[in-house]
Amino acid sequence: KNPSFTAYRRAFEELNLWVGIKNTLVLVVFAVLFPPVVSAMGAFSFAKLVLPAKRVLLLVLLSSMMVPYAALMLPQYQIWQSLGFVGTLWPLIIPNFFGGALMTFFFIQYMQGVPTDLFEAAKIDGAGYLNQFFAIMLPLVKPALSAQIVFAFVGTWNDYFMQLIMLKSSDAITVSLGIARLQSEFATNYGLMMAGATLGAVPIVAVFICFQKYFTQGITMGAVKG
Repeated sequence: KNPSFTAYRRAFEELNLWVGIKNTLVLVVFAVLFPPVVSAMGAFSFAKLVLPAKRVLLLVLLSSMMVPYAALMLPQYQIWQSLGFVGTLWPLIIPNFFGGALMTFFFIQYMQGVPTDLFEAAKIDGAGYLNQFFAIMLPLVKPALSAQIVFAFVGTWNDYFMQLIMLKSSDAITVSLGIARLQSEFATNYGLMMAGATLGAVPIVAVFICFQKYFTQGITMGAVKG
């Protein structure tokens, strides 16, 4: 038998990969479908709408990025434990449902380069804010949206620490936790770990190849002004 094939098959079995892929895909679907669009809607409000105390709200949004992630883990765990959700996927889905400050700020910087005249003309034609966003802004920010989808996919697929804290049972295992469990306390089969890491990296490479064009455009256009 081919030793490489044997290593991949053993890694597949010991990872419990079918369960891990299923759970990770659930997390990924929620991470790539809702947070980028919700963050883009929030960024549209900051970039193109007239809001009372917009600068204060933006300052609050940016200030939330200064809170260390480690300072939020214990309160989050206590909240989810009191709700009885520890050991399920919900603590990893709900907090990311509305996107994040960094993603919103990225969209704000991108949307500020879109001419405001487009939305003023649409407003004169009777288009509401939702129509302006979905019909005009969203198609124009497709490169930025694709870049954030790639970031969200990679971040969710590779997430380990929060999954380790929140997921306890083997039924809630993910790909990252499965790869980590290939390392035992007294000995490590590095060939098996490398096989598992390779299997876990295949979806990331595939997504990046598919979105490479939009990913590059989103990063470049979001960073250059003028």
